[in-house]
Amino acid sequence: MADRPAWKRLVTRVIGRPCETAGLYVVHFVFNSLPLDTASALGAAVARTIGPHLGVSRRARHNLARVFPEMSREQIETTVREMWDNLGRVVAELPHLPRIKVFAGETSPGASRVEIVGLEHVDAVRAAGRRILFFTAHFGNWEIGPLAMMRHGLPLHIVYRQSNNPWADRLFLNGRRGVVASLIPKGAEGARQIITALQKGGSAGMLVDQKMNDGIKVPFMGRDAMTAPALAQLALKFDCAVIPSVVERLGGARYRLTFEPPLPLPHSGNRHADILALMTEVNRRMEAWIRKRPGQWLWLHRRWPD
Repeated sequence: MADRPAWKRLVTRVIGRPCETAGLYVVHFVFNSLPLDTASALGAAVARTIGPHLGVSRRARHNLARVFPEMSREQIETTVREMWDNLGRVVAELPHLPRIKVFAGETSPGASRVEIVGLEHVDAVRAAGRRILFFTAHFGNWEIGPLAMMRHGLPLHIVYRQSNNPWADRLFLNGRRGVVASLIPKGAEGARQIITALQKGGSAGMLVDQKMNDGIKVPFMGRDAMTAPALAQLALKFDCAVIPSVVERLGGARYRLTFEPPLPLPHSGNRHADILALMTEVNRRMEAWIRKRPGQWLWLHRRWPD
């Protein structure tokens, strides 16, 4: 934004951000006022109706055509609608996140909405006294994983991308109180915070499917993609167990959370080679989730060079 004219930056601060914030708070209030299933269905209906017509959907179609050259135009359009349907549900479900029942034994009313698979992998690592780094993608409702770990007695430090709008960021942070141990913004200060958290024996969660311009080239979905190496760097530095975790949407506001066995940590003696090897396996795991259910991944990222 630094190279934009001063008057444009002023308009953004004085008019754009307040309007954006007002809209976000109205949307949050509406979805929070509705029952969870109703909010989820409404969010899906609005998003799948409007989303495919937005300019940003061209990026999704382009990505899908490159990754799945066998897909017809109709199949790509169906997948784009499914993506928007899922994203609309994620947004609508956020105000309800602290109230979603994860485990059957919880005192909150209603049946559990989350099927848990592979929790024994998490418990085995905890019993061994190791720190855990969970990774996932913008897939299904990715917010459910940290909530489940909080309810399981393992609050996570979550690394997130800070919003350019501080009021929107405050809404995001307030909505996750009681769901995570802390939210750590990406960047130099965030790196220091996550290192401190791990030094104290904490565990963390990361979304690692977005592009990082100054990252490393790692194969992903058949092409090299600039990938953040922080997960591998931290895992090797602190001997963390690296556990893949993915949340699939089973229909409506119901989910399956799967924890896979920890990834083996490479120890070749070549740090750069070990980081590349670990991140290659991380991307391979995410690719498997996405290829299985492509309509549940967020295809809007500029993940690969054109």
